[in-house]
Amino acid sequence: MKKNFRKIAKVTLVLVYLVIIAGAVVRMTGSGMGCPDWPKCFGYYIPPTEISQLEWQPERDFKKGQVIIVDESLKIAKEDFTTGDKYSESHWETYTKHDYAIFNPSHTWVEYINRLFGALAGFGTLILAFASISYWKKNKWIPILAWLTIFGMGFQAWLGATVVYSLLAPVRITLHMVMALVIVAFILIIIYQTKERKERLKFNKSFSAMLLAALILTLVQIVLGTQVRQFIDEQSDVFGDMSKNLWLSNPEIDFYIHRTLSILVLLVNLYLYIRNKKLNLGYTKVNWVLIFIILEIITGIAMYYLDFPFGSQALHLVIASILFGIQFYLLIEARANKNQLTQDKVVR
Repeated sequence: MKKNFRKIAKVTLVLVYLVIIAGAVVRMTGSGMGCPDWPKCFGYYIPPTEISQLEWQPERDFKKGQVIIVDESLKIAKEDFTTGDKYSESHWETYTKHDYAIFNPSHTWVEYINRLFGALAGFGTLILAFASISYWKKNKWIPILAWLTIFGMGFQAWLGATVVYSLLAPVRITLHMVMALVIVAFILIIIYQTKERKERLKFNKSFSAMLLAALILTLVQIVLGTQVRQFIDEQSDVFGDMSKNLWLSNPEIDFYIHRTLSILVLLVNLYLYIRNKKLNLGYTKVNWVLIFIILEIITGIAMYYLDFPFGSQALHLVIASILFGIQFYLLIEARANKNQLTQDKVVR
């Protein structure tokens, strides 16, 4: 298991990013309430595909916890039973977490697939955690981080449930996204720590400091982006999909801050690119950072000037999360080389 541990960590990282991608698709399609309960979906492990499955019917078997829609409210079966000729309230209780009772098959299955990816990622982190025990004597931080990742996934699942119960409250959606990035950060540290041959890159104090600043800027942009996205969701409800040109006709201050900061993000990372090249520091991933920032700006421009082309919102979020991961790994490399430089001075 120890031999394949790093591969397991990389696969787990990919699975976590798949959850982020699936979550972005959920936001893009407005499928956040596709499953109004949690962890099941309308009380089923495999969700319904037709509204008839959520309607009361005579002589039909129901299992405890299954859901039907009655008078625009969700009703939950109290026990296993078979219906009679008429609807009887005694067998049902009203769902009290919220009052959302709409069934949209496509939204339900988009949200359900998102949850499946989440479960798969959770299974991956569980394998990673058990496999990490073999590193306890060599490097205790590896199993500690692996088990913290497990707790992080558990907390993330709970956050996902509260997002549903709160009818997609903006603050909880933001926390949900930030927690996903924290999990990404834990796994990236594990991947670096288990690397057999670490490159001896040059350490530069100002470069390292700007890397941290660039990472913080990206995180701020992601948080602001979720707030802007919430505003866009509200506008789409008002104007509809046929009037996308009006979604940002009168934006809030968050949008202007988000757009202005994107220029600062570009300049800071351009500085890092130039300094890395000029001093020959060897941080090749800086090139990828610049590429992803340019792609991020392009998708942002497309949304504003081309009226939100299909997939642009999801792509914008996914690129930002990948950008965060690359920048965080760069910071790990820079800090590790600083520690190595300090150790070398002590030895001398």
